[in-house]
Amino acid sequence: MIRINLSGKPKQKSKRGPGSAPAEFETTGSPSSLNTFLAIVVLAATGGAIWWYMGQFTKEAATIKLQMDAAQRESQSLAQTKARFEQRQKIKDEYESRVKVIDSLRASQSGPVELLTMVSSTVNNTDEVWLNAMSDAGANVNVDGTALSTNAVANLMTNLMKTGYFKSVEIKETYQDEQEKKIQAFNFTLTCEKQAAAAPAPASTGKKS
Repeated sequence: MIRINLSGKPKQKSKRGPGSAPAEFETTGSPSSLNTFLAIVVLAATGGAIWWYMGQFTKEAATIKLQMDAAQRESQSLAQTKARFEQRQKIKDEYESRVKVIDSLRASQSGPVELLTMVSSTVNNTDEVWLNAMSDAGANVNVDGTALSTNAVANLMTNLMKTGYFKSVEIKETYQDEQEKKIQAFNFTLTCEKQAAAAPAPASTGKKS
């Protein structure tokens, strides 16, 4: 057994004889010095633990910063992509708007022509009726013609209503043609009210048959 003397007092030398016990060192000391030693050990262990945790926190903070930087770069990239998409969508909307305007203008130009062509065709396909003139007054279409009888005028009014383009067809005036001496003829004017829709700009056309 080895004893260590911590008291600072010189140890008396003991005489050794043959067969005597091996030298021993005493570990003696005051409680305050032992407590100081234990405190130093505890402080060292605590400092080491704190240093280790601080190292871990530093590494974690660095990792979080890298993740935040990556997220920020991705956010900026997404923002740029969104801006490009919105710009292209705006161009697309403007293009579609222009196409709609062009189509509307084409429809407004061809609409009266198609309508007047339809009226002319209906008059020509009705027996004993001739078309003299026709005009598009916006909400109404006025038809001037000649018929051999009042029944022929009535048939024309019925045929015009069957087209589905008009809300009503009415006789504005009718009178006998005094210039025709060989046959009895009637001049008439019809007012055809269009169905509820945007009335196109007035246009006119006419023919004598």
